[in-house]
Amino acid sequence: MYSKAQEEVRNAFRGKETFDENDVEELKYLKLVVKESFRLHPPFPLLLPRECREEVDINGYTIPLKTKVMVNAWAIGRDPKYWNDAESFKPERFEDNSMDFVGNNFEYLPFGSGRRNCPGISFGLANVYFPLAQLLYHFDWKLPNGISSSELDLTESAGSTCARKNNLYLIATPYQ
Repeated sequence: MYSKAQEEVRNAFRGKETFDENDVEELKYLKLVVKESFRLHPPFPLLLPRECREEVDINGYTIPLKTKVMVNAWAIGRDPKYWNDAESFKPERFEDNSMDFVGNNFEYLPFGSGRRNCPGISFGLANVYFPLAQLLYHFDWKLPNGISSSELDLTESAGSTCARKNNLYLIATPYQ
């Protein structure tokens, strides 16, 4: 996956002295990688709470008026009812898929949905796509001490955001 994303970036910008955030629009595979990253690791695992405006019955459960409801985006992104091989990182699952970040598909809600979705989606994505493309273009990356990617501990810490429990250390080598 890393090699494929890096190859896409380097092929797209080969021979260019610089590139900007507008150029990143053409990086299809990189966008799939980011989508899959946000499926497994949404920025906010629990979306902002909502309050029921009326009593409602959902699948045999009565939700009383004024009940605070929290949507677990982390669990939805890993639910095998919606995702084949849900725990695996497979960017290609978004290849022929119209899902986007705006919350129209309730099995994919990394930034919430509806009127109260994240107002900073565009800014946030630009601050992921562009720096990631720059890092993949200008550097080769490897794990220290001969560690293989299968040995990485991907455990997340509990909290209001999805962060790694342990630091990730990488060795960057400038690309010639």
